[in-house]
Amino acid sequence: MPVTRSSLPRIGRFELPNRVILAPMAGVTDRPFRQLCRQLGAGLVVGEMVTSDPGLWHTRKSRLRLDHRGEPGPRAVQIAGGDAAMLAEAARLNAEHGAEIIDINMGCPAKKVCNKAAGSALLRDEVLVAEILEAVVAAVDIPVTLKIRTGWCAESNNGVRVARLAEAAGIQALAVHGRHRQQRYSGEAEYDTIAAIKAAVRIPVFANGDIDSPEKAARVLDYTGADAVMIGRGAQGYPWIFREIDHYLRQGEHLSPPADEERAGVLRDHLAALHDFYGEHMGVRIARKHVGWYLAGDTRLGETDRRALRATFNGLECSTAQCRFIDELFRHEPATAPSRLARAVASDGICAA
Repeated sequence: MPVTRSSLPRIGRFELPNRVILAPMAGVTDRPFRQLCRQLGAGLVVGEMVTSDPGLWHTRKSRLRLDHRGEPGPRAVQIAGGDAAMLAEAARLNAEHGAEIIDINMGCPAKKVCNKAAGSALLRDEVLVAEILEAVVAAVDIPVTLKIRTGWCAESNNGVRVARLAEAAGIQALAVHGRHRQQRYSGEAEYDTIAAIKAAVRIPVFANGDIDSPEKAARVLDYTGADAVMIGRGAQGYPWIFREIDHYLRQGEHLSPPADEERAGVLRDHLAALHDFYGEHMGVRIARKHVGWYLAGDTRLGETDRRALRATFNGLECSTAQCRFIDELFRHEPATAPSRLARAVASDGICAA
C-alpha cells in the first residue's frame, strides 16, 4: 500500500516534491552526484559538509564543495564546527553566496570532526547545542535545518531533548540517523528514537540509516511517522533508488529497475560530469570509487568478476579509457567482461591491471 500523508514536507517556504532526500556525505555528494540524484528522483539534495571556518574556504576542496552553479533550488549547504559565532558567520556568508537552506552537522561520527568538538561530539553538550542553533538561526533569513544522531552513546540517548532544543531555536526540519555516535555505521539502525522524536516535535523529521529499498523506506515511514526518508549509502552505486522509493510510496508497487541501456548512459554521464567538474587528473581518481560502487551492485556479475573489473578500472589513468570501459561493460555478455575489458582498454595503452 502507498504511504499517505496529508501534505508533502516543507522546509520554510520550500515544499519538497516528494519524501526522498539525499543525505550529505563528505567525499560523495559533490555537485555531479547531487545533480544526478536530483535527476533520478531525489526531492532534496544536500551538499558535502563544509567547515565553518571561512579562513579555510580558499582551499580547492572547500571551493569545490561550495560550488552549486547550475543547480536547481533549493540549494542546501551543510556547515560543521563547534563555535557558535563562527557557525553563524559561515551561515551568513553561505546565504550571501546563494545557499537557500543551511544545514548544521551534528551527526558526523568521524574522529577528525569529533576531535574538534564538532559533528556528533556536540551532542554531549546540550547547552552548546542550543547556543549554536540560536546563533545560526538568528544570523540568516533562510531556513536552517539540523542533522543529528540518536545521541553520543547508548547511555546518552538524548535525541529527543536535542530535537526539542532545535524546535525551540527555530530549526525548520530535523534529520535523524538511527545510531548513536559510538556505533559509527556498525550494527543496525534503530527507529524507536526517531519515532519518539517525531512524537515530541512539530517540525518535519527525516528518518536516516540503513534505508536501502522501497519496502524499507515505507516500513520506516510507517513505524516512525517521519515526514521523509534520507538516503545515504543506499544511493552509492544506485542513484535510481530515489525514483524507485518515490514510486513505491506513491503507488504501492515496484518500478522496473533501469535497463542496461539507461545504466550505461547514466554511468557515462556521471563520468563526464566528474571529469568536467574536477579536471582530468582528479576526476579520473574520484570516478574510481563511484564505479566501484556501481560494479559492487551489478547483479549480472559474480564477485570474482567484480573484483577483476574494479582492478582494471582502478588502473586506468585517463578519462578516455574510463569512458571506453563503460561502453565495453554493457556491449557484450557479462560473462566475458573481465578479459574483454582488459583487452579493450589496453588498446589505449593505459590499463595497469
